[in-house]
Amino acid sequence: MINIYPWQLPIWQRIHQQKERLSHALLLHGRAGTGKLDFAQHLSQSLLCSAPINNEACGACPQCTWFKEGAHPDFKYITPEDAETAEDAPKKKTSKRTQISVDQIRQLIQALSLTNHGVSSLRVVLIHPAESLNTASANALLKVLEEPPNNTIFILVTHQIHRLLPTILSRCQSIAMPLPARDEAIAWLSAQKVDNAADALDYYGGAPLTVLQAQQDLSAQTNVFQQLAKGAKLDSAACAGLLIEQGMEQAIILLQKWVFDLQLALHHLPHHYHVQLAKPLQALAKSVNLGVLLEFQRQLVQAKQTANHPLSQELQLENLLLAYKKVFKH
Repeated sequence: MINIYPWQLPIWQRIHQQKERLSHALLLHGRAGTGKLDFAQHLSQSLLCSAPINNEACGACPQCTWFKEGAHPDFKYITPEDAETAEDAPKKKTSKRTQISVDQIRQLIQALSLTNHGVSSLRVVLIHPAESLNTASANALLKVLEEPPNNTIFILVTHQIHRLLPTILSRCQSIAMPLPARDEAIAWLSAQKVDNAADALDYYGGAPLTVLQAQQDLSAQTNVFQQLAKGAKLDSAACAGLLIEQGMEQAIILLQKWVFDLQLALHHLPHHYHVQLAKPLQALAKSVNLGVLLEFQRQLVQAKQTANHPLSQELQLENLLLAYKKVFKH
């Protein structure tokens, strides 16, 4: 059974206090890596459970059994086709689809036209991440939200609320999902056996689930840092291959954080993200051309805006790394 996280308890209690007045469409929004998807799945199960205990799913009724087996007929989970299902999981292959198609929404509408199966007479539709709706699928969903089927609750989860249509936002009850307090997040990460929890939390912007996921990718990131520390001697093709394993967006964020600390090293200031890599950054800073470094930072900002475009991501990374090599004086 999926559990919610300690920092989500106030939101959980508030939702259940307003349970009788809940909108037909909830929008859970906030930073990636804070557990929004787990919260949405936990909420979905509790809403469908036929014998909830203190607002929690019992875990034993047929409804809960179906849900845990991924076979509940009144629960629809809409996510980009072939995409990773774990929240904030990096896309390991560039061939993964990054959009929810209009056909997926049309199939959902058709399924909702049928009668539901559960004794609770309720259906739940979970859409994650909602920003992956394209124009056609968003407009198709909008029609359903404007005239929702009876006894159906939509739960949309998004990391980037600004990418949703204003008309969809206006049809949803918006619920801001919080970052945990720093001490609370460190305590939770320490309980998960994460080493150097405080430093890791700072590196990943206070998002504890991103830290937890990153532990699995730590060796790959170490190899990336070793390549970046070579400066002008970096092997761009090899480094691009390592970076793409992080997922395109995370790869660019990794580069941005590295460059940020490189600029701090250039001005003899304390590092923000890579405290353990102070010596190689300081050595590298001696050969930096500041003007070229600032231009490279601008290129990274532009690249991040198109990070989810599926075409030629590895080639784009190679080009960025070639530009990175030019930052250093030979």
